[in-house]
Amino acid sequence: MKLTVTEFVSLDGVSQGPGSPEEDTSGGFTQGGWLVPFLDEAFINRAAQWLGQAEALLLGRRTYDAFARDWPKITDPNDPFTELMNSLPKYVASHTLTTGPWKPTTVLSGDVAAQIAELKQQPGAELQIHGSARLAQSLLAAGLIDALRLVVAPVVLGHGRRLFPDGGAPARLQLVSNQTTPGGLALQVYERTGLPAYATYTGVSNLA
Repeated sequence: MKLTVTEFVSLDGVSQGPGSPEEDTSGGFTQGGWLVPFLDEAFINRAAQWLGQAEALLLGRRTYDAFARDWPKITDPNDPFTELMNSLPKYVASHTLTTGPWKPTTVLSGDVAAQIAELKQQPGAELQIHGSARLAQSLLAAGLIDALRLVVAPVVLGHGRRLFPDGGAPARLQLVSNQTTPGGLALQVYERTGLPAYATYTGVSNLA
């Protein structure tokens, strides 16, 4: 399976609390819900298409707790995500959980990176990370992330937990698709291609 990450980010890189003011107030964050004003049908269709490629979900503890609390309560028959989110196998990386209430759940502890590397060897399309920025950062550093799907909202928040913090692992990415929705979201899909390359600018005639 490929390991993919879907993240909602602001223009200044904040990924914290996109869905509601109460979603994640850690660190005194007060601007939750910043993504919702930009949601539209084009985004819903593409996000549902992405989720449809999942064989299983991989989540960090904080995101798992929030999803396990909220997704079982969504009963809208027209919601394209609910059935899959609730029925897909869930893997949660945690050193404190022993079981998970959101079935079916498997808790990964100890050498999480090694266990995820083993999961990737299983047949299927995608093992998907949603949110869980800290987990995504650690797995990017371990070289286990295959693709990033970034939903970039045209808003600057000024503070909040960022997807790519200072001191994070370097990576080289290749843009493989880019779509802008009527609501103003940029849907960018990147594949990881290794470490960054560096060069010195010597004029336009020497550009490849």
